[in-house]
Amino acid sequence: ETLQRIVSTLANKNDEIHNFIDMLNHTIKNVQVNSSNAISELDEEFEGLYSILDEMKGSMANTIQQEEARKIQALQDQLSQCSNALESSEELLELAARSLDIKDPVEFLKAARQIKDSVTVASAFRISLKPEVSDSMTHLMVDFALERRMLQAVRFLPVPKAPEIDLAACLVADNCITVSWRMPEEDSRIDHFVLEYRKTNFDGLPRVKDEQRWELIDYIKATEYTLSGLKFDTKYMNLRVQACNKAVAGEYSDPVTLETKAFVFSLDSTSSHLNLKVEDTYVEWDPTGGKGQEKTKGKENKSSSAPSPKRTSVGTRSLPRGGRDHFTGESYTVLGDTAVESGQHYWEVRAQKDCKSYSVGVTYRNLGKFDQLGKTNSSWCIHVNNWLQTTFAAKHNNKTKTLDIPVPDRIGVYCDFDGGQLAFYNANSKELLHTFRTKFTQPLLPGFMIWCGGLTVSTGLQVPSTVKTLQKSENGMSGSTSSLNNIA
Repeated sequence: ETLQRIVSTLANKNDEIHNFIDMLNHTIKNVQVNSSNAISELDEEFEGLYSILDEMKGSMANTIQQEEARKIQALQDQLSQCSNALESSEELLELAARSLDIKDPVEFLKAARQIKDSVTVASAFRISLKPEVSDSMTHLMVDFALERRMLQAVRFLPVPKAPEIDLAACLVADNCITVSWRMPEEDSRIDHFVLEYRKTNFDGLPRVKDEQRWELIDYIKATEYTLSGLKFDTKYMNLRVQACNKAVAGEYSDPVTLETKAFVFSLDSTSSHLNLKVEDTYVEWDPTGGKGQEKTKGKENKSSSAPSPKRTSVGTRSLPRGGRDHFTGESYTVLGDTAVESGQHYWEVRAQKDCKSYSVGVTYRNLGKFDQLGKTNSSWCIHVNNWLQTTFAAKHNNKTKTLDIPVPDRIGVYCDFDGGQLAFYNANSKELLHTFRTKFTQPLLPGFMIWCGGLTVSTGLQVPSTVKTLQKSENGMSGSTSSLNNIA
């Protein structure tokens, strides 16, 4: 035995090492891929910066050229004006020089007066001998000192630290998983979180091989998220979270594995009445199911009888019949194919609206083929009768307690095997309908009776948190045990 334990331990350790090696190889590949992606993104960023600077350079050079053309044109216009004024002044000077040689006083005065008038109106006297524009272009120069310092200070952005998943605050209930996490230190630059999850049948660290791909929930603003609408068809769920700022995503948190195993069963066609048509988690009353069978009472049919209608069952966990016949007579009953032997379990049942009569409950394996649910000391149920008038009652050991409450369209069944409780709920409002308290001494099989109608069973459900709360309250109350509750 010791050697067997050692070998088993070594085998487990060997399996863990193989998984770790696979994870290391997978991480190496991811590092190579992600480094190439990072380089590509860096090239794109720098090319984007360069294209922006190049575009700015073209725009600024165009502005300088326009300013150059404007100033040159202004100076050329001013130069042209000065040249014209200079020519005019030179003509006046020549005229004045000739006037000085006139000997006749009258002619001299006349010529002098003409020169005076011409000089007074000459453009050279009105022209400004100051350039209209300067030759300086420094006002179009750009100070890139700040940008240069900023570019030189460019560094990789600080990567957000990995969040820490708070296992104590995580909740698995009612086909929902609420995941809660926190940051190791305050970080105001966090923009959102990313949650990844996947189903698995392995406890502990996630595995690389033979696993489903990660499902992703992006842009989570809070530090808590509820995954709803799940079907717990595996034992565990791997979860991990990463924090993201505006530019970069941080490392994933250490993955956690939450147990999601729930009570899953199908209806056992080998345990059903001949008038019931059973398919996996659906049962329907079929009045033609018993026709064509050999008569067991009265005059026998001499001719060979036709076989009973075939019933299909998707479930693969059907219990061996062990020589036990189908239910007969008015016991229109079918059992589940998986027994409750310990723990707390929950399942729900929905009846068709035109269903005339049905029962939902549990029973030991020894339920006789003529027995009905609730009419023996080894079966417990609630019964709904819609024939003529509606009645709603809890039954056990052939005792009935009328339930003066409306019949819900979905009934939840909560079975605490170890705690000795069987409770029925309105599956929509989670209102408690009735509770049986007893000590279960044998494994329990889910049991269903149906007449004129059909039932659909939903399994693989976690115990709703509201049901757990109500059960704690029920346990704390004294004198609440029904007269039907029996200590077996």
